[in-house]
Amino acid sequence: MAAAVVTPSGLEDGVSRSRGEGAGEVVVERGPGAAYHMFVVMEDLVEKLKLLRYEEDLLRKNNLKPPSRHYFALPTNPGEQFYMFFTLAAWLINKAGRPFEQPQEYDDPNATISNILSELRSFGRTADFPPSKLKSGYGAHVCYVLDCLAEEALKYTGFTWKRPTYPVEELEEETVAEDDAELTLNTVDEEFVEEETDNEENFIDLSVLKAQTYRLDMNESAKQEDILESTTDAAEWSLEVERVLPQLKVTIRTDNKDWRIHVDQMHQHKSGIESALKETKGLLDKLHSEISRTLEKIGSREKYINNQLEHLVQEYRAAQAQLSEARERYQQGNGGVTERTRLLSEVTEELEKVKQEMEEKGSSMTDGAPLVKIKQSLTKLKQETIQMDIRIGVVEHTLLQSKLKEKSNMTRDMHATVIPESAIGSY
Repeated sequence: MAAAVVTPSGLEDGVSRSRGEGAGEVVVERGPGAAYHMFVVMEDLVEKLKLLRYEEDLLRKNNLKPPSRHYFALPTNPGEQFYMFFTLAAWLINKAGRPFEQPQEYDDPNATISNILSELRSFGRTADFPPSKLKSGYGAHVCYVLDCLAEEALKYTGFTWKRPTYPVEELEEETVAEDDAELTLNTVDEEFVEEETDNEENFIDLSVLKAQTYRLDMNESAKQEDILESTTDAAEWSLEVERVLPQLKVTIRTDNKDWRIHVDQMHQHKSGIESALKETKGLLDKLHSEISRTLEKIGSREKYINNQLEHLVQEYRAAQAQLSEARERYQQGNGGVTERTRLLSEVTEELEKVKQEMEEKGSSMTDGAPLVKIKQSLTKLKQETIQMDIRIGVVEHTLLQSKLKEKSNMTRDMHATVIPESAIGSY
């Protein structure tokens, strides 16, 4: 049987090697099936692990389920696959005679992988691929490492591959078991006579059978008269009789509608269910105990992790508090920066206005236009003053006339004996 071996320099190619001979010779075979070669390596690895009795020595002690035939060839759960990988690798290294401490789940994966590769190189195996290829827990490199370690473990235990020995098949005489359903002719006649009254469907015409038998006997007697001497071999005759004998049996099929058969079947099913229930109950109890142990182990592991990481959690909380305080200070500082930026923009605008005014004043100081404007303004003010004086004089004259008129009216009214109603209304 050919075992598949993968070398680190040709992981993508198909490599085959004979188990019985030439264990150290590697023959590279490139072909369209190279992409599926790691599946063959994985199946071969499972067979080697079974030869090393890994189910009793490893899986049951650690409460692990056995991997499938393509477990490390396909990605299913990288964390679980990586844990299974370094567990199997550590066990195989110990099986190969090298002391190797069993890694734990919280160990550094890079350190674990480097230790496994160093042990692999100490066996004389090549590992010219980056260690990160093993961190995923599946793939051709993982299958290669485990397969090499399994071979070294088999060598250390003294196991050797041998050619298969096929047993020589001997021709045995066919033994025809006597069937309880075999009946004689008299029994058949009696049962058919009894069933004629009960069931008309199962009816056999005996007269027709007798006529056919008589014709066959007449033909045989006519042939016997022609044959004077037999030329048939006795051995061939016995073989033919043994061949035809099972076909000569008369069997009667039982009626499935019979209630006795149903009762017997019920008893058989009941006994089968009870036996299966006992076995299943034991398995379920075992599964329950394993789950309970696993839950206890998980709880203890959680407590251990919490105790180990308590100071880190406190440091993390303190760092979170410091971070929140720094964020608050940052927000306050950011608000102050925004306010100062706004003030700076306002001051810049005012500065621009002042600069513009200064430029205008500087340009006006060197120019005579302001003097001209002042003279024009003075002239305009003088004209407006004259106009206002004239208007004031006119208003004063009008006011004096009105006062004089009012005074004359009052004097006339004082000397008059009768004041007219129209004059009264004017006051």
